[in-house]
Amino acid sequence: MSLDLLTFRGNGLHRLAARLLGDRRGNVAVIFAMSMPLVVGGLGFGSETGYWYYQQLRLQQASDAAAYAGAVDLRAGKPFQTVVATATAAAQQNGYDPASAGASIQVHTPPTSGAYQNGNAVEVTLARNELRFFSQLFSTTPVVNNARSVSTYTTASNACVLALDPIASKAAAFTGNNTTTLTGCSVMANSLANDAIYVWGSSLLTTDCAMTAGGVANSGGLTMTNCSAARTNMPPVADPLGSLTEPLDTGNCKNGNGNTIQPGRYCNGLTLNGTVNMNPGTYIISGGTLKINANAVINGTGVMIYLSNNASISINGNSTVNLTAPTSGQYAGVLLFGSRTNTAINTINGTNTSHLTGTIYTPSQEVDYLGNFSGQNGCTHVIAKTVQWTGNATVGVNCSTYGMADIPIPAPVKLVE
Repeated sequence: MSLDLLTFRGNGLHRLAARLLGDRRGNVAVIFAMSMPLVVGGLGFGSETGYWYYQQLRLQQASDAAAYAGAVDLRAGKPFQTVVATATAAAQQNGYDPASAGASIQVHTPPTSGAYQNGNAVEVTLARNELRFFSQLFSTTPVVNNARSVSTYTTASNACVLALDPIASKAAAFTGNNTTTLTGCSVMANSLANDAIYVWGSSLLTTDCAMTAGGVANSGGLTMTNCSAARTNMPPVADPLGSLTEPLDTGNCKNGNGNTIQPGRYCNGLTLNGTVNMNPGTYIISGGTLKINANAVINGTGVMIYLSNNASISINGNSTVNLTAPTSGQYAGVLLFGSRTNTAINTINGTNTSHLTGTIYTPSQEVDYLGNFSGQNGCTHVIAKTVQWTGNATVGVNCSTYGMADIPIPAPVKLVE
């Protein structure tokens, strides 16, 4: 082989080597191949983060639904155990799985944090672990999603007349030739009837608001000082005294004769004539009727009358009755308490000089309020199955001096946190 040929071939190999070393296309391929796991991992982690965010939104939705449902039960006066059960069920219906890893639910009333730490609010917190996919190559620590929600309600008004029957026509009726003024308080009827609140004929009713789960029938005598129109289709109001324990209807039967009578159990009714003083305490009327006859003058302070065994009360319009409820103790502010199993009608009448000071509470009985009187400083509240009001009266709401609590009418539930 000649020297020239060797020189040529050597130069060619040199040029080929230089050419290969200068070609960067192979480097790109190598770099791309080496970085591919990182690219795929990044894409996977991004998708995984999006999945966790989506699950967080679902958990928040479940938390919101749970807090709202719990607050609705709370507003209805249901016990805390029921509130918890309702909130838990609502969370599950909205995607919360209590069997999933790390799952927990906490229900509090009042809330343990935030701006609404009051007895009208329900707080729900949810937590659960989310699945790892690509990220488990880098960490095995659980990814925990948390959600918190608070729902609450406020007081729309306070009632001084509350009809509890859920379906009765004319559940709270104001009729006849009467003038009734409810100062600083409202009429509330839980009935779904179109005429749940009924103001008719020559009756004149002045009140803050007329509120009802149903409708209002008004022939023109209704005047509202705090509402431009009646508030209808309201949620029913829980019985504000629903947890009040009924006295035991036991013991010997007492004799009701004499000008002064003592607390105790009176069987088959009690008839009061002439001038009678009732000493302070609880009077159990076991069956029959508590009758206050015409021209009787009845006085008593710190008195609570309990109607048991389907007993009722009947007060004659020509009598003068001045009774005041206890201002302390279990039955503070309660003047008349009808057993929740009673059905007999109560008739309350009297003169302009009569005063029934306290709450008349007969949750399963009708009250026919015929008297031209109310409590001292207007402090008479009526909570009954139905109320038929035909007497003249001026009723007030600020009665804490007499041991009486307000009767709140809650506003609708709102999700606030």
